[in-house]
Amino acid sequence: MSFKDNIIKARSHIIFLAALGCGLALVTWIDSGFDANASTQDTGGQMASFEDITPLPIAITGASHDVDLEYGRIAWRYFQNNTDPVTGLVNSADNYPSTTMWETGSYFVAVISAQRLGVIERDEAVARISLSLETLQDVRLFDGILPNKAYNVRTGELVNYANEPVERGLGWSALDIARLVGALGHVEANYPELAPEIAALMARWSLSDMVEDGQLIGGNMIDGNLRRDQEGRVGYEQYAAKAMMLFGYDMYRAYDAESHLMVQNVEGQPIPVDTRLHRNITPAFTVSEPYLFDGLEFGFDARSHRFATSIYLAQEERYRDTGILTAVSESHIDMAPYFIYSSVWGGGAPWAVMTFSGERLDSRRTVTTKVAFAWDALFGTDYTRELLVAIAPLGDVDRGWPEGIYEIDGSTNTSVTVNTNALVLAALAFRAHGPLIRAGQ
Repeated sequence: MSFKDNIIKARSHIIFLAALGCGLALVTWIDSGFDANASTQDTGGQMASFEDITPLPIAITGASHDVDLEYGRIAWRYFQNNTDPVTGLVNSADNYPSTTMWETGSYFVAVISAQRLGVIERDEAVARISLSLETLQDVRLFDGILPNKAYNVRTGELVNYANEPVERGLGWSALDIARLVGALGHVEANYPELAPEIAALMARWSLSDMVEDGQLIGGNMIDGNLRRDQEGRVGYEQYAAKAMMLFGYDMYRAYDAESHLMVQNVEGQPIPVDTRLHRNITPAFTVSEPYLFDGLEFGFDARSHRFATSIYLAQEERYRDTGILTAVSESHIDMAPYFIYSSVWGGGAPWAVMTFSGERLDSRRTVTTKVAFAWDALFGTDYTRELLVAIAPLGDVDRGWPEGIYEIDGSTNTSVTVNTNALVLAALAFRAHGPLIRAGQ
């Protein structure tokens, strides 16, 4: 590497750290004003519901144990099986060669976590991410603006959700891209030598096209025309806002959960629910996932810690009341329609399981593997340990961790995905090392 290259590399890393510090400082400044009484004036008393919530203590142990390494190696098997050697991209589900920017972000999180655990060496981590970055630099963007919603893993072609080529593309998902942007921040913090590649990639994307007045804006093809829509609901929206703030974007409206907040009582716990419709079709739902990402990757802020505590405690209380193990979130299933949202509150009711189109499918409620691992890493309670005891036998050394256990009959939800195995690795790495990224890292 030349002297000039070293200067560029150092400058990129310094710029990133400055943006990281500013972004996290902004989150800290916002949280310093977290006052339930003050928030009540703006939101009709909704935030007051969390005034008496005592956030559960974080359960970082500071060490990995033999069983953690065993579980981590099982999760890593998924990535060994499903990474394309040419493009470096990873299948969204076992042997299904399609990916989104969300799932690519999950892959980067998995690589960092696996290396932190000692499952892989640093050189392999850097090589894997670098190959993926090269592919992302080369793939065609939607209208030359931003990454398409889906790509073929083997060819890098723009595809629809059936993995069929589409000439123009589907548009872009601002939430998915924000998830990848956050993952790039984690990569930058952990592997600064990749700073030039990350800078070049992000310079190619017109990220300003998906940020408007502090909100995330998605691009959706409707009847052959591009329509711009606000994206994100309480939970996911704030997680995505943090990711974008890492690179200096002003996300003041996306980070503001209070403006669209209503509270629903579930099992005696206040549950944060968005007042807006999900995908402008059905009442919004609350799932575990965005709070798990927030805690494991960034470390909770004052508000998300309270929200996560309530969401977790409602699931534990359902188990105490019914004897039914409960660990719910969005997940793949091994039968049509193949994807569900198992909610704490959704579609106007507690514990609703909803399809992408908003139909109820409660028979497919799953005790999800990723939620069990993540809640245990974050809070480490007697109940989370019960969840892990139930989930541990599912680990498949040849394929990775499946999605979980169907509540209705105890059978295994045999779908195996990038997101679940990435979150397992992130949870195990968190137990030993804490969040993936910190100011001044």
